[in-house]
Parts: sequence; C-alpha cells; structure tokens
Amino acid sequence: MTSERSYEVMGGPGGLVKMWTRGVAVEDAARQQLANVASLPFIHKWVAAMPDVHWGRGATVGSVIPTTRAIIPAAVGVDLGCGMMAVRTTLRAEHLPDNLRACRTAIEAAVPHGRTTTRSGRDKGAWGSPPEAVAAAWTRDLAQDFAAICQKHPKVEKTNHLVHLGTLGTGNHFIELCLDTAGAVWVMLHSGSRGVGNRIGSYFIELARDDMRTWGVALPDQDLAYLAEGTSYFDDYVEAVGWAQRFARLSRELMMQRVHDALRTELGPFAVDELAVNCHHNYVAKEHHYGREVYVTRKGAVRAGLGELGIIPGSMGTRSYIVRGRGNEESFCSCSHGAGRAMSRTEAKRRFTLADHACATAGVECRKDADVIDETPMAYKDIDAVMAAQADLVEIIHTLRQVVCVKG
Repeated sequence: MTSERSYEVMGGPGGLVKMWTRGVAVEDAARQQLANVASLPFIHKWVAAMPDVHWGRGATVGSVIPTTRAIIPAAVGVDLGCGMMAVRTTLRAEHLPDNLRACRTAIEAAVPHGRTTTRSGRDKGAWGSPPEAVAAAWTRDLAQDFAAICQKHPKVEKTNHLVHLGTLGTGNHFIELCLDTAGAVWVMLHSGSRGVGNRIGSYFIELARDDMRTWGVALPDQDLAYLAEGTSYFDDYVEAVGWAQRFARLSRELMMQRVHDALRTELGPFAVDELAVNCHHNYVAKEHHYGREVYVTRKGAVRAGLGELGIIPGSMGTRSYIVRGRGNEESFCSCSHGAGRAMSRTEAKRRFTLADHACATAGVECRKDADVIDETPMAYKDIDAVMAAQADLVEIIHTLRQVVCVKG
C-alpha cells in the first residue's frame, strides 16, 4: 500500500484484487476467496473488495466482480436483487410518540415477515391471500415474463412467487423508522426476491456446475462454476435474473406503501418527501468499464456512479447512511452495502447474551429475544471504520439512526 492509494493491492499478474479495507479486518478465508475469483480467466482488470467484505458462498460478500462473456451464478447469489429502499417523510421527530411499540406492531401486522407457521400450517412470512394491490402488480408487471421463463425452465415454476411479493423475508431483512440529524423521519427497508429468487439462483447454479463437469473445467471452488456467453443457458440466466431483480425492486415498493399506510393509521397524515432511494446490492448488470462492455456482479455492493444515491445500513443499534456516489472507476463505481458481518450467526449466538443485545439496542423499539441474537450489532463490523475506508467511493449526505426496527 502506498500513501497515494486508498486501497490495498493483493495478488499480481495471475489475479489482481483492489481492497478498500484500510482499518477494517478481513479474515483469511475471505482473502482466499478473493484470490480464487481474481484468478479466473474472464475477470476484467481486477476484483474490487469493499470494506464490509467477508466470507460468502464461492465469492465473498462485499465484492465487485467484472467479467467478460461469462457470469458466475453463485457469485450473484440466490437472494437475487436483494437491496434497500429508503424514503424521507414529512414527519418529524416531535410527531412520534414516546412509546413506539404501537408503530412496530402496526408495521409487523401490515407486512408478512419471518418464517413462523400458524397452527393451520400457514407461513406467516407469506400472504394467505395477496392484497389487491399485490395481485394487480404481479399481473401487470411480472406474470407474463415469469410464464415465459417457466416455459423454458419448468423447474423454476414451483415456488412461492405471488404470495412472497411484498413480503419481508427472514435473517437480516428489516423495516426501520429512522431519524436524520435534522429530525426528519425516514422509512427504510431491506429485502430481496424471496422464494422465487432463491429457486432461480439455485437452479442456474446447478446448470453452471453441470457445464463445468461437461467441459472438464477445473476450478479453485465448485461455487465458481460459470455460464459462458453463447452456451445453452447463458441468455436464459440473464433473462431470469433480470426478472428476479425487477421482482425484488417492486416488492420493496409494495412494502413501502403498506408501511406508510400502517403508520398513517398510528401517526396521522403525512406525505412522502421527494428524496427516495431504491437500490440493489446483490445483482448483475451490463456496464461499460475501461473501454469494454462487461457484466458487473455486485455481491453485497451498491452501484456508486457519479451522483448516484445509495444506502449503507449499519446494524440494529448503529447508524445508517444515505450516500452519493463519487464515480470511482477503480471500484467499478461501487461501494459497500452495509457494515458487513464480523462473525458467523452461530458464533454470535454463542458469544452474546440477551442482556448484551438489550444494551446494544437501547433506545430502539425492536425485538430483544434469543431469535435475533445473530443479528445483534456486535455481530457486525464497525460502521464508522467501514465508512472511513470508502471515503473516496461515496459522500455521506444523510446520517440516520433507527428508532424502530422490525426484523424478518
């Protein structure tokens, strides 16, 4: 590393990685995954690692992978189109009641979340009967193209698609009420393409592995199996993953509207301000970089082109940020998608107690039970260090702190 660089360089002619991780720990397993990906022959220039980088399936979470004439389905992942949406409202801090339990309960009632089943066996994380707005959106924007995908790949069809549209999911997916430093109330949420995205992603990952076996391709990790342009399934994958990304974006919009409706019941009328952001952070897109059209896979990373708005959340008890991209070409115009996990979910459950979690989330109306210990703030990297490491990638325009958090 030199004083002129804001990133560390790892590797060499056999595979280069540029890492915006100054001041942030990166585990050895993640470094090995980055080296594995960078060694592939179709990488364009280098792999970029964001400051929230950590071990993932095949490729690290928090990496940007530009490829020519090939895509690695496992690097794109199975939560296709997972991302964030944030909207500033005309509500202000003084409009909120001292006790926010009713607001959290209203949001939880409005948006299916989690995976708990009722006595009748119904999944509480899915619609029993989708609301009219959800059913209409499916028919208008998604159904016809999904049918065309299923006609070519029938195994994709049997999944919870319509009943998951406009629902939150599990794990680190969330809905929050936040306050910015000026006292404005924001609604922010994190979700993806749910069951149908998982089915599409998993299905094409297996097809890519089949291709590798057919061609006798040796890889450093079987999860780096790729689909090459011009082969049987490449165009079908691009079509299907693009559809799943549309599903995820629309799902966030539908959830946002339902949260607004629920909050109006509790807090009275308010309007949505002009500032809204809806961005993916698990996806692939065709872009132009260093003189070539390439496929850019952002696995836990946000596009941060010059002037583009993005969202970088912290954790259940720390700050989140609305950012404006600086268009740094060396990162392929990208930034981190969050703080990034500092440990596995199993390790977090082993290490922290309910008392630890309650202390870390003091002042936030949220779940404080054993089932969310794996999402406790201490399981994540220091968001301040993450933001400092990418100062040349994004400019912070709003700093948010949550006051309500609904976890999936």
